[in-house]
Amino acid sequence: MVLQWTRLGLPSPLRPICDPRVLDRFIKEARDTEFAMRSCSEGCSLAEPLSVPLTSVDFAIWEKGDPQKQAQEVQSGLWLLAQAISAVRVSITSTALHSLLDNSHSNIHSIGQVIRSLNFPVSGEVDMGGEYTPPADGTVHEDTWRVSSTLELFRVHTNFLREGNC
Repeated sequence: MVLQWTRLGLPSPLRPICDPRVLDRFIKEARDTEFAMRSCSEGCSLAEPLSVPLTSVDFAIWEKGDPQKQAQEVQSGLWLLAQAISAVRVSITSTALHSLLDNSHSNIHSIGQVIRSLNFPVSGEVDMGGEYTPPADGTVHEDTWRVSSTLELFRVHTNFLREGNC
């Protein structure tokens, strides 16, 4: 979804988020975390399901939509992922996995910063630290679903980053 959205909108020069080296690094690290979660059996369960952005989007329809709405969906999707990863971090006991979770959270923050630098207007707030907060009316992300395992969460994370092309 992130890749597809960044393909739209601004003309040349190439935007930093569309630089394949940048995107490939984020996607590779997301895949590595997803792979590590496959081997996590103890201490990796979720106490309750977590909301994440739906990644099965019909891009033929989505790319015809309003760019401001698309920006909102990408920002709120990143926010949902960051919230879910933070919740998982609190419940996981493995210090090795903490490092991967911290890295994933940091990468989501970095992607959000780059996207915000494109200056697409979105609903919600950006605090002094540059963190996005969804609108107070509760409209976080139109299409969400709930995951019940860390593996599912990181599968969504990887898919959210790699959907589409710049």
